[in-house]
Amino acid sequence: MGLLQSLTGFLAQRLKLKVNGAKSAVARPWQRKFLGYSLTWHMRPKLRIAGASLGKLTAKVKALLRDARGRNLGTTIHTLNPVLRGWATYFKLTETKRALDEQDGWIRHKLRCILWRQWKRPYARACNLMTRGLTEERAWRSVCNQRGPWWNAGASHMHAAFPKSWFAHLGLVSLLDTVQPLPRVS
Repeated sequence: MGLLQSLTGFLAQRLKLKVNGAKSAVARPWQRKFLGYSLTWHMRPKLRIAGASLGKLTAKVKALLRDARGRNLGTTIHTLNPVLRGWATYFKLTETKRALDEQDGWIRHKLRCILWRQWKRPYARACNLMTRGLTEERAWRSVCNQRGPWWNAGASHMHAAFPKSWFAHLGLVSLLDTVQPLPRVS
């Protein structure tokens, strides 16, 4: 008889409690999630955000940004901010920052991709890149590279034209910056 079966039997028969089989398991702490959190497997474990929770945020952001293709970027950020702020506040106890940093980068990448798609034509793309400080030669080389919107959104020319500070100026909530200054609970 396994550990899970003996514990389930004890809880059900002796303590008269119902055990949900779908939520119950015997596993290592870093393999399980509880209230959206998980643990790292280090010598001194740290509280981290579970992968399933990150997946849910990604799906929610994708759904919000799917409707943003014809909208002003400021309006898109305005609709995105409450979701990001609420999510960051819920996960303020996390002790790892890698997942938050990657999620922030992915969101900025998606927003740069929306910009690239909105410009549509090479002339508009080149003019907008030059307006943001790129040289004429670099702007035209970037526009005529025959790559798709996702690749261009992650390329150095878009990072130079639209850095993290530009998105902060527009008011985009950074998950990492929101979580870090919050006080830790002892």
